[in-house]
Amino acid sequence: MRENKAKINISIVIPIYNEADNINLLYLEIREVFSYTNRTFEIIFVNDSSNDGSLLLLKDIAKRDKRVKIISFPRNFGQTAALSAGIDHAMGEIIIPMDGDLQNDPSDIPLLVEKIEEGYSVVSGWRKNRKDNILRVIPSIIANIIIKKFTGVRISDNGCSLKAYRREVIEGVQLYGEMHRFISIYAAWSGGKVTEIVVNHRPRKFGKSKYGYSRIFKVLLDLMVVKFLHKYISRPIHFFGKYGFWVVAIGFFVELVAVIWKIFYHRSFISTPLPQIGIMCVIVGFQFIFTGIIAELLMRTYYESQNLKSYRIKEMINIK
Repeated sequence: MRENKAKINISIVIPIYNEADNINLLYLEIREVFSYTNRTFEIIFVNDSSNDGSLLLLKDIAKRDKRVKIISFPRNFGQTAALSAGIDHAMGEIIIPMDGDLQNDPSDIPLLVEKIEEGYSVVSGWRKNRKDNILRVIPSIIANIIIKKFTGVRISDNGCSLKAYRREVIEGVQLYGEMHRFISIYAAWSGGKVTEIVVNHRPRKFGKSKYGYSRIFKVLLDLMVVKFLHKYISRPIHFFGKYGFWVVAIGFFVELVAVIWKIFYHRSFISTPLPQIGIMCVIVGFQFIFTGIIAELLMRTYYESQNLKSYRIKEMINIK
């Protein structure tokens, strides 16, 4: 299987959901870009259960061009699942996801590939001059600032779908929720070289955006999961235990304040809610600690049942 994969230089992965007006134009633009190079390529369209005739158009293109592959879902699973399926079946050494709405410009593909060949693991597109409604741009800017601060990875536009990955960086990565946005961050945390380039962003001509403002909150929640998995996946007790002890300490402090209240002010415990608050804090704190212990057991079961290691080796010298 690895032999076959090496024969294709570039795999372009495109999720499609009700983009019938854009599909043929996008295909022609990509083909035009590769007409000036001798690189081998494939285009993987992932039909996310479109209901506007997109699948019929894709099948027609695939009949005429064997470099076009189609994966079709029985129901709508979302962009991340579509990208994951496309990546899993990609055969190229460089994998380039992009949107199917013509807002990403295929003429940027050679620029991404050039950067990859300079030795980078991931090249992220930056829609510096974004052609979207201001009501979509502002939340995106805020989210990117939060992601940058939270992760320490200086990518200006995590939401841009147009990126380029070396196969070894992305192969085997399981994507859930909105986590396709954080592959660059995973790569940087794993020691990969990550950079970004300004790419052309075009206004949408046909169809309408499939993304609402609820996505912002989903992205931020997934960011918390990514951070947790990166820092605490092999030691969850350190996360839950730390906060558990803090909450228990707060509980004991509140109980101490309640006792001082009773002694110095000669008031009954009934006259203040402090004892109940203190007891609740202690209970919640111990729940955190026990959750950490359970998570620790689950983590060890996960690694040991599959004979996995909690580390990755980049290179070995004189070790047989």
